[in-house]
Amino acid sequence: MVKLHLPSADGTTVDWAPGEPARLATASAPPVSRHVYAAAHVVADPYRASAAGGPDQIDWDATLELRRDLWSLGLGIAEAMDTSQRGMGLDWPSARELATRTLAAAGEVGGRVVVGIGTDQLTDARPTLPEIVDAYVEQIATIEALGGECVLMASRHLAAVAQGPDDYLTVYDEVLSHATRPVVLHWLGSVFDPSLQGYWGDDDPLAAMDTVLTVIGEHAGTVRGIKISLLDAALEIRLRNRIPAGARVFTGDDYNYVDMIAGDSDGHSDALLGAFAAVGPFASAALARLDEGDTAGYRAILGPTEELSRLIFAAPTQYYKVGVAWLAYLNGQQNHFRMIGGFETGRSLVHLAELVRAADRIGLFTDPEHTAARVGAYFAVNGIG
Repeated sequence: MVKLHLPSADGTTVDWAPGEPARLATASAPPVSRHVYAAAHVVADPYRASAAGGPDQIDWDATLELRRDLWSLGLGIAEAMDTSQRGMGLDWPSARELATRTLAAAGEVGGRVVVGIGTDQLTDARPTLPEIVDAYVEQIATIEALGGECVLMASRHLAAVAQGPDDYLTVYDEVLSHATRPVVLHWLGSVFDPSLQGYWGDDDPLAAMDTVLTVIGEHAGTVRGIKISLLDAALEIRLRNRIPAGARVFTGDDYNYVDMIAGDSDGHSDALLGAFAAVGPFASAALARLDEGDTAGYRAILGPTEELSRLIFAAPTQYYKVGVAWLAYLNGQQNHFRMIGGFETGRSLVHLAELVRAADRIGLFTDPEHTAARVGAYFAVNGIG
């Protein structure tokens, strides 16, 4: 096996040769003990990808093939969300087209899908609350008309203009009254998007939690649950212990998902994770063990993936999708490493090299020789041989 020289943080290079791939007994059917969704990324058209963004930059065939791969592992798809660069190259018209294509493909194979909806069609940075409601309602109506269920993503517009918890209660009450299918709420922390600081009307997450629980409690027939992405395990457990009966907490904690999904004597979290787009086979195999009551086996398979996930989601966390696309390229799931909006420039060569080594340590690469060839070629063209 060829040995490569990869860049390191101290300005030198370190030797690396790929190891053997992990041997995993994956499942093709969805897990029964947990509801699980992987937030998949979009594959750019390398001929058109640029800082401009837009739907013409998407390679639709490769993008849908990624989703078929995840469905074949029994995982659901969380579509048109942060991992697919929603609001960072993927606008509402692009997201609408993506949702349309993914829902159609899901119907062909019986795949599970939820679709993120927001207010990103608004052009005014500080719209009125009724305009925010109308934007949400337009997107809900569009996705439901396609037969889809929605994840009500946090709105940058609402975060910019809301004066306190009452404004959030007003907006969510009105929006949820228009939903005809179950809806998942989304609490995305400022670590993922700094513009969402103070979402739900308070910088104190415990106070914000009171508002969240009020919304869920007042719309028990509509709200299926909430995805929480604060990277705070203790806070997620507290929310889980307080959420009204019948509603689910979907962990979005890409640092601590192993414990969150395993749960404790008081309950567990379901999952809606960008990390599972990168480590899908491990998630599939681990959840199959969990279905069998083999918690130790589940932890043995999924536990080692958290080191890689924490590196993918390292600060600045909003660039985590670069790591997801990079690993997909190295594993032969796409034929280039370009992203819509030129987003791949958000991570350094040192970071990309660290991802290679961390992914290799868990046996992520299914064809080590092919991966090594791509790694060597990429770093060589960037001056590292």
